[in-house]
Amino acid sequence: MSVEITPARLNPSSSSPTKESFMVKDEMVEVTFEETDVSHPFPVDPNEIEETHQLTFRAVFVGCVLGAVVGASNIYLGLKTGFTFGPQLFGAIFGFAILKPLSRILPESGLLGKFLGGPFGPKENCTVQSAATASGGLGILFVSAIPAMYRLGLLSQFPQQDVGKLIALAASAGFFGVFFVIPLRRYYIVHQKLTFPTPAATAYTIRSLHSNIGAIAARKKSLSLLYTFVTTFVYKVMTNYAPAIIFDWHIGWTLYRLGFTSIISLENYGWYIEFTPAFFGAGMLSGNNASWSFFLGSVLAWGVIAPSLVKNGLAFGVEISDEYPLMSYQALSFKDPSLYTSHPSPRYWLLWPGVMVMLLYSFSDIILTALPLMTSMSRDTLNPKSWFRPKELDPEDEDQTPMEHRIPTLWWTVGLALSTIMCCAILATLFNMNVGEAILALILGFFFSFIGVQSAGQTDVNPVTTVAKASQLIFGGIGKGAHLALNPSQMLNLSAGVIAAGSAAQACDMTGDLKTGYLLRAKPRNQFVAQLCGAVVAIFLTTGLFILFSKATPCIMYPPASGQCKYGAPSVAAWVAVAVAVSAPKLPIPASSGYTAIALGVASVITVIAKHYWIPKRYHCYIPNWNAIGLGFVVPQVFYSIAMVFGCTFNTIWQRRNPAGFDMYMFAVAAGLVAGEGLGGVFQALLAIIGVDGSSKNPFVPTCAHESNKPPLI
Repeated sequence: MSVEITPARLNPSSSSPTKESFMVKDEMVEVTFEETDVSHPFPVDPNEIEETHQLTFRAVFVGCVLGAVVGASNIYLGLKTGFTFGPQLFGAIFGFAILKPLSRILPESGLLGKFLGGPFGPKENCTVQSAATASGGLGILFVSAIPAMYRLGLLSQFPQQDVGKLIALAASAGFFGVFFVIPLRRYYIVHQKLTFPTPAATAYTIRSLHSNIGAIAARKKSLSLLYTFVTTFVYKVMTNYAPAIIFDWHIGWTLYRLGFTSIISLENYGWYIEFTPAFFGAGMLSGNNASWSFFLGSVLAWGVIAPSLVKNGLAFGVEISDEYPLMSYQALSFKDPSLYTSHPSPRYWLLWPGVMVMLLYSFSDIILTALPLMTSMSRDTLNPKSWFRPKELDPEDEDQTPMEHRIPTLWWTVGLALSTIMCCAILATLFNMNVGEAILALILGFFFSFIGVQSAGQTDVNPVTTVAKASQLIFGGIGKGAHLALNPSQMLNLSAGVIAAGSAAQACDMTGDLKTGYLLRAKPRNQFVAQLCGAVVAIFLTTGLFILFSKATPCIMYPPASGQCKYGAPSVAAWVAVAVAVSAPKLPIPASSGYTAIALGVASVITVIAKHYWIPKRYHCYIPNWNAIGLGFVVPQVFYSIAMVFGCTFNTIWQRRNPAGFDMYMFAVAAGLVAGEGLGGVFQALLAIIGVDGSSKNPFVPTCAHESNKPPLI
């Protein structure tokens, strides 16, 4: 259910790219879509330096460090709302800012010069962003299915007791996804010429940074990103020491204390303001359509439906204060299974329409888009024998990458075979899955990657975690067919989901990365090595970060009965709900919730059909994004959608009043806001562990905000 945040402006059509789509006249200097399209590699720049070493220690090291920064931010943001932030542009800009000056200062000779010195060009810059993309990935597993295992009591009480299992799961998904992405490159990038908006924008950014007149623009962007990042980081750390003053404004609670007693409902349903730079930046990046659709979902769910459910006795809250009329409507787990249908909370009731809308909208949109392309695939493309035939560079071939620069077939086939064996062994020994079930999970990951790459290549939205819910349905049926007990059935369900979703998500990121290299004429072989190095970093980094956050805030895994927690973890809730539903003898969904889910799901499908066949493309920006609307149902923290609406509105005003400044600084500012709060959240978690995070009761914050986060003693 996680959604990757990508720049909303970067959506050019692969058939007719325009300058307006990317708005790069000032930012990208000489390169515009009127001169070059994104379906073919960029023209060779006669002034470009000849790069003899594109794969270097410094490029991989800096890329992995930058990817780790974004990966840490993504764990924080993913646990908050399920959003993640792509590291491509961050790695490209910051990589240039670090290595370009370094290449001028250090000598080319000597031991230090061998590792850190020498000229720094666009192809080596591409290696930096390749390593950043890979090392910033896999966090999606630790904000969805893996915490769900702890909520259901399927693993040890604390993640630090399962370090080996967590690393093994991440390695299984990560390496398998890197290896099987290679054959997708030729089909989706060369033949289908999918746009991949953000990777294409990354390529344009790198090209402009290394142009003769791009250095000044690069310095301005880098400094604006750095200043925004540092300011936001400091602000985020300070919010724990003065929460009701500089961070959370509980307007309903304040008015209640002033005598307006009925306004307490505003507080109970979560309608307060949180000054969150990350989601202000997310609104800047996501654009008007996604941000306003998210807000529409929040209003519909938590401003209209939830109060109506409570008033009509279809959903119920939990009292969280003996002194004040404070209620929590966010409970998601009940000791008595019958309460799921007879006494649900508004959050649990809304979960099913939200998940149904996201599933049906994603599937229908992808099917309508992918069917014509799948039918156009040639038989030779699908014939494995053709992959191993000796090949020479065909002058008529659109892909003019020299054969010695390409990834050898032996590399990825042997790697794929070894990663498959490793995955089967890990799942069999640690998670009680037989070989057939493990292979089925890998096959599903392979098919989901087709869906994800197709969607990301055309729309910049990667829906694989939503689509991967289908693996839960499939393995739910397998568990029931095998008459497994409840816990083994749920473990099978979630373990298979981790592999399917994780490998598909990794494959989508790596395909986009290869698109960047294709446009810049970089060596795919070098990118592949950088991706493998980054994947190794991601496996250990994301595991460690999850342990850090769960130790600082145990309610991520063990939410209290009220459902109150610093991290909403909507993806975790969705995975838990589906796992419980498909493994239960009787579907634990309230009837009214199920009927609403079906009705809204049908509406979302009709919207997709109308969008594809009847509504002119120029009006598509006005069609609500049902994925974002569904997210509004699933995420109870409405202040996130409020912040995103403010962010996209700020962008609109900025773009109209100062288009040159907007083109120059928008992404740098937005990326600094997102990364700064993300890293600030990591630092806050460290402060919480040592007990100096400043958390204490505040008279301006209602009692529910001080809810204990200790896990239950069970």
